[in-house]
Amino acid sequence: MKKYLTLLFGLAALLLVGWYGYRGLVEQQSGFPLPPLKAAEVEKRLPTRPDDWKGKIDYHGLDRQFAAFAARPEMAGLAVAIVENGDLRFVGTYGVTDKSTGERVIPQTIFRWASISKGVAGSLAAKLSEEGRLDLNAPLNSWPSSLRLPGGAESRITLAQLLSHQTGLTKNAYDRKLEDGENPVQLRAQLATAPLQCVPGTCHSYQNIAFDAVSEILEMTAGTTYSDAVQKQLFEPLGMKSAQFGMAGLTGSPSWARPHHGAEVRIPVESYWRIPAAAGVSSDILDMTRWLRAQMGENEDILSVPTLALAHTPLVRTGRVYGGDLARALAEPSYGLGWRSFTYAGRQLVGHSGAVDGFRSTMIFDPVARTGVVAMWNSGWGRPFRVPFAVLDSFYGQTGNDWLDLSDLPQPEVPVVPAS
Repeated sequence: MKKYLTLLFGLAALLLVGWYGYRGLVEQQSGFPLPPLKAAEVEKRLPTRPDDWKGKIDYHGLDRQFAAFAARPEMAGLAVAIVENGDLRFVGTYGVTDKSTGERVIPQTIFRWASISKGVAGSLAAKLSEEGRLDLNAPLNSWPSSLRLPGGAESRITLAQLLSHQTGLTKNAYDRKLEDGENPVQLRAQLATAPLQCVPGTCHSYQNIAFDAVSEILEMTAGTTYSDAVQKQLFEPLGMKSAQFGMAGLTGSPSWARPHHGAEVRIPVESYWRIPAAAGVSSDILDMTRWLRAQMGENEDILSVPTLALAHTPLVRTGRVYGGDLARALAEPSYGLGWRSFTYAGRQLVGHSGAVDGFRSTMIFDPVARTGVVAMWNSGWGRPFRVPFAVLDSFYGQTGNDWLDLSDLPQPEVPVVPAS
């Protein structure tokens, strides 16, 4: 198994290095790069106005559609950023952080990443592996983590298989117990008697509690807390000052999005912040864009091309991503080290999406074209997961999908204002 995994890593990484190597052949165009700059300097360069939106993509048309999405009763606030040919070309914010106060979403509003956080763990693991500090093909019991699997499978499952959800456990095992307040360390130990979906190592079965065992392993490797390792090795070098772990990273910010369910403003609960590698990150849309550009290879001194290839390499096929027409449009869905990949319109895409109570997020990009989308919103509505594909259709010149069409939905009720 170990020899097979090593060979698979090697072959897939060679293919992915080809994707990222191609980026040097793509002509650079003027835009809004987001290097680690002083906040005031970055603010002057943000493409938030129609006069700033330049490129192949129909930014003006998309802006109108994003505004229509945010106006739906299912929504509260929405933040979207688009990178085209490696440069930030569009930042749009819509709706409110809180329906009870009407506070507007701004580029500095903090949202939750939810499961996009998994790609942070995968990227850090790949970076440490490239530095020779971590063996991704070592069995999990090489480290004294709290994770126990049925039949002692932690002695056979590798770290790479943990990061690609190949534990064999039933999907989202014990998530409900986590939501009920139980300790994730204790829950990982209890997974030894949890039901299996398949023989460990033979299928993809998405996890949160089991996945977060990687935070313990990365702490041992880095010699510090998981959050500190991420901050020092990834977020700070990338200039991601708003990106934080824990509830205080959201609620302690001057502008933060409250979770919503329809018109109801929800109270944030701590459960999924207690599994930081699986769902712990919050930031504004600008820092998520910095993270997107780094995953495209725009910060090679921090995340090298070999590191990105290792993180994004497909290791296991998965079931369909999303649902309906969008699921049918995505072929060869696969999973790497905390990253999804699939083909769309004949192109290989990489990314992830996330969902926790009252928040959704998505990051999808084409690594060859260095073009992609990040979006975060503070409601449980799933329709905006289509946003990246509408943007990519515009970039590719592809028509016929109408991902952002809302004509099948009832018209929102307009409140009646009494005559004075």
